[in-house]
Amino acid sequence: MTRLRPGGLIVLDNVLRAGRVIDPAAQSEADVIIRRLNDAITADDRVDSVMLPVRDGVTLARRRG
Repeated sequence: MTRLRPGGLIVLDNVLRAGRVIDPAAQSEADVIIRRLNDAITADDRVDSVMLPVRDGVTLARRRG
C-alpha cells in the first residue's frame, strides 16, 4: 500500500476461484490464501473496494486519498 498513490487502483483477478473461496470445505493453499486476501481487503479502511462476479471474479481496490 505504501507504493500506491492516493486514488491508485489495484486490480486482482480470480478472486472467486470457481466459488471455492466461500466453501469452508475448500482448504487448498490457494483457496485459503485468496480467502484471507479477500477478507484483508474488505477490512482495510485505506481502500474502497468492490468484487465483480465476472468470470472467476475481479476485485478493484482504490486507495483512499
